[in-house]
Amino acid sequence: MPVEFISASYVNDSTELNPTSSKGIDPKFLVRYARALDDAGFDYTLLPYGSSGWDPFSVAAAVSQHTERVRPIVALRPNTMYPTVAAKALATLDQLSGGRATVHIISGGNTIEQAREGDRLDKVARYERSAEYIEIMRRAWASEKPFDHAGTHYSFENFHSEIRPLAGTIPVSVGGSSEDAYRVGGALGDIFGLWGEPLAETKQQMDAVFEQARLAGRTDRPRIWVTFRPIIAPTEELAWERAHRTLAKLDGNGSAAAVAADGGVQNVGSQRLLDIAARGELHDRALWTPVATATGGRGASTALVGTPETVAAAILDYIDLGAELISIRGYDNLNDAIDYGRYVLPIVRQELASRERAA
Repeated sequence: MPVEFISASYVNDSTELNPTSSKGIDPKFLVRYARALDDAGFDYTLLPYGSSGWDPFSVAAAVSQHTERVRPIVALRPNTMYPTVAAKALATLDQLSGGRATVHIISGGNTIEQAREGDRLDKVARYERSAEYIEIMRRAWASEKPFDHAGTHYSFENFHSEIRPLAGTIPVSVGGSSEDAYRVGGALGDIFGLWGEPLAETKQQMDAVFEQARLAGRTDRPRIWVTFRPIIAPTEELAWERAHRTLAKLDGNGSAAAVAADGGVQNVGSQRLLDIAARGELHDRALWTPVATATGGRGASTALVGTPETVAAAILDYIDLGAELISIRGYDNLNDAIDYGRYVLPIVRQELASRERAA
């Protein structure tokens, strides 16, 4: 089974463990980081979105001009951009990057964060809007003639885009851990993103997504993307020492308190991670959960701990489960990305190639 690897992009050298006062973009660092992802063999890089953060479209365009391999995934909240405008912006990025654009639709998991940019829809309505948004973008990419749309959230007449994706469309990713997310992502997603949970829980979520794809009448189903924060070292002992140093730093940075001050955990995915962490620190081969508790369940926050061989074996367990995309990002952003490319990605790919030859 083929596997592709995803990282995330960073615009300066600030990290979760060593945050700096700079909040701006360091163009030299951005270029160095993007090229490091290319050299490491990553297939995608996620350009995340936050109400107070940098614009992922602009950074994705910059990344695309300094790389040859890595495909930018633009995180997009439907409330921030009209779908026809998004369709043109993504098609423009796709042409600039030689057909490498991907989009990740974020319906929104925190009511307070959504309200910062004027979005006051409830969760159910946000997912309904995402479904309509995806359908409009895909029609904009495919339609050779102007078309009208009259929906629940969007209405327009006689729209036509002269700029189109090079392959005719752009992969659309959806993520989440709620029934609404499964329904929309299962029906409409090319890719479905999950946070790193134990194998049994991951399988349950995958089955839920695939069932929604079946109910929607699809003959295919979304490719599954699972995210981890690997902590590696040459020996198991050193890896665990590093893991505990990482945890101590995260505790000291007050990430969980910041989440509580921002309205607490609201999305189902974060609640699931915290519940899993409460059941035990170590799951399956190498999944370590205290880092999720230390960050208040914010984002993808569970780790894989061990030597590169142990972490690669754990990743292969998820590939064997059916995951086709693996997202890994560390806590020392640039150096971890380089180390993953040197020590983890080759082991996984060599094992998969060996299996294919044997088959």
